Amino acid sequence: MQKKINEALREIQRGVSEIIGMDYIKSLVERFYANGTRFVVKAGFDPTAPDLHLGHSVLLHKMAVLQKYGANIKFLIGDFTGMIGDPSGKSETRKSLSKEEVLKNAETYKTQVFKILNPAYTEICFNSQWLNKLGTEGMIKLSAKFSVARMLERDDFAKRFKENLPISIVEFMYPLLQGYDSVALECDVECGGNDQKFNLLVGRSMQRSYGLNKEQSILMMPLLEGLDGVNKMSKSLKNYIGITDNPDEMYGKIMSISDNLMWRYYELISTVSLKDLEAIKQKVDEGLNPKNIKENLAFEIVSRYHDESKAKKAKENFKLIFSQNTIPDDLNEINVESNSWICKVLVDNKISQSSSEARRSIKAGALKINGEKMLNENFKLSSGIYVLQIGKRKFLKVKVK
Repeated sequence: MQKKINEALREIQRGVSEIIGMDYIKSLVERFYANGTRFVVKAGFDPTAPDLHLGHSVLLHKMAVLQKYGANIKFLIGDFTGMIGDPSGKSETRKSLSKEEVLKNAETYKTQVFKILNPAYTEICFNSQWLNKLGTEGMIKLSAKFSVARMLERDDFAKRFKENLPISIVEFMYPLLQGYDSVALECDVECGGNDQKFNLLVGRSMQRSYGLNKEQSILMMPLLEGLDGVNKMSKSLKNYIGITDNPDEMYGKIMSISDNLMWRYYELISTVSLKDLEAIKQKVDEGLNPKNIKENLAFEIVSRYHDESKAKKAKENFKLIFSQNTIPDDLNEINVESNSWICKVLVDNKISQSSSEARRSIKAGALKINGEKMLNENFKLSSGIYVLQIGKRKFLKVKVK
């Protein structure tokens, strides 16, 4: 029994930036193994965009692990707080979203989270259910439980205050409302990104202030780096892998990450156990090609968000494109906007001398895209990764935003 508990605690701590209250988490897991009593884990998501990427899935994966060891997940959609906007890490006041925008985005979340979480132990909650009921009196009482001085301990607020940049009162309300969520849900553990520490600590403070006989533990996860391996995964930086990306695009993006970043992805978003991961790393140290391990990661991720048959097809397509001896390994790679005209791409990158030459090559059947002939001279590239080939020696790898 103790061996299983130790293994559970090791998996729970896997990839974590910081844990506050580890002893309490340990007691919750021990109680689950002793008598099957489950505990409450919350993570909040403000539906500020209509879909999720693999960076968001880091928290979802950690919650899925916690489910295995006794957690009932409260997947909290901040339809109330989303209209404020989380000020964490922001240098200016965020634009508020309308109720309609928030609810529209929230609906897409509901269909995406169960790609990872077990529905039997997951409840999707909306914080408007209890925050709408607070009313004016409740808001005043909530505000009275925290001081302005405490708020200004927060790095982003302190910086803006020092630089004489505006901070709205409503932004002060955001961490208080997030903290009150922990009171309403009677959380045992709250998960969040490591940029959320202040907000997460407010939850502990609020639980004490409202007289709960518990104080939630905090589990903070790092921000997953995007395809560039430097910046956090972000749609605005266009370095993301979307959960709704098509199989070929998702597989190709994962295969494009560096070998070092691959291990980071394994640690944070793979279901491969720590024990098996250590064995895989040992094999690579002994000479196994990391590309083979990256293929397994890409297959796992595509299978999760689509299915195994589509992952198998994506793997076959990728090998057809990139693994044939006729295609060089060191292809020039460029980024273009979605809906780019194929002839313009060929001319801009000196594969063809002119649009008329590009048209003639396409009509003659000389152009291949991802290994297949393209005869449509008006073809426009949609989102994805492509290898363009004219003849035997002209190649171009294109990433379409």
